[in-house]
Amino acid sequence: MSAENSITVDVVSDVVCPWCFIGQKRLDTAIAAVGDVDVHVRWRPFQLDPTIPQGGMDRREYMLGKFGSEERIRQIHARIEPLGEAEGIRFAFGAIKVAANTLDAHRAIRWAGAAGEDVQNRLVRRLFQLNFEEGANLGDHAVLVEAAREAGMDASVVETLLPTDADVEAVRNEIATASRMGITGVPCFLLEGKYAVMGAQDADTLADAIRQVAQAKARGELETAG
Repeated sequence: MSAENSITVDVVSDVVCPWCFIGQKRLDTAIAAVGDVDVHVRWRPFQLDPTIPQGGMDRREYMLGKFGSEERIRQIHARIEPLGEAEGIRFAFGAIKVAANTLDAHRAIRWAGAAGEDVQNRLVRRLFQLNFEEGANLGDHAVLVEAAREAGMDASVVETLLPTDADVEAVRNEIATASRMGITGVPCFLLEGKYAVMGAQDADTLADAIRQVAQAKARGELETAG
């Protein structure tokens, strides 16, 4: 496909955000629906709560502190579960025991991007599955290393880098950049670095946006995003 018929979608998301998991599934559907457009996906970091300690917190206590009651938490989960089921997601909120700080997960995703677009996509998908369908702790380095291995990365490199400060500031700077751009909630889909689609929009909406931006690019109305 020609460069004019290709676009880049930067997805600003957090791997502990259920709406981001739904958004990932809907983006996949949208990309399949616009088969004539070559869509390149890059995953960008966001932290729903950077104040969570590095070792994480008990999720039940964290959710109670955030939402106030078990009933409110049940209502939130009951709203999300059928939406996930429609996208093939089996949310298992009760299995999640730790509210994780996701900074290290975002570092691993950044490294996956250096290994290739497909590798990064596989890692992000696996981390969503591990958290929401298997109840894994995404702050656990062993979980991240194994996920990296499954995604096709050199797991020994990830295992070596995670205990260091490698790319901590780079990830924090990316998150700060998203904030300066006015992104306060995720997922946010940035098309060609110029047009934002906010929230877990349905696949048709995403597909329409991709087509429109691709057509504008083909007409020479966009500068190529870097």
